Amino acid sequence: MTTDFIARFEADCIPRIVEAIVRLYPHRLRVEVLPGARADWPARVRIQGKGAPELQRFTYPLDVTLAWDGLEVEALFAANGAQRFAGYLDALPAKLRAWQEPRQLDWSSLSQADPAVLIGGLDFER
Repeated sequence: MTTDFIARFEADCIPRIVEAIVRLYPHRLRVEVLPGARADWPARVRIQGKGAPELQRFTYPLDVTLAWDGLEVEALFAANGAQRFAGYLDALPAKLRAWQEPRQLDWSSLSQADPAVLIGGLDFER
């Protein structure tokens, strides 16, 4: 994956992903952009939150990192990439909900079963 695609993804797409996540849970989450684990990997998004202890479903406060597959990022800048990304943003709320049970995390109580959760190799499918 070239750094040109990474730079475009980080400038054009990552802010929109962050905005979409924050819009779902305003004032409850801390969302930050992390650099790629290597120079030729795209940035990641870390989502953290801490709810009231008595309402937590799981032991640990929310700490989820989203990481996208480099080839999927590159494909966003091919034909129909903009439409594909728009569809991904529309589907993001459902994707977040769908990850709850398999990953043992709970967005409503801002808790999870493990100290940190990495959801990696993500694509941009609906």
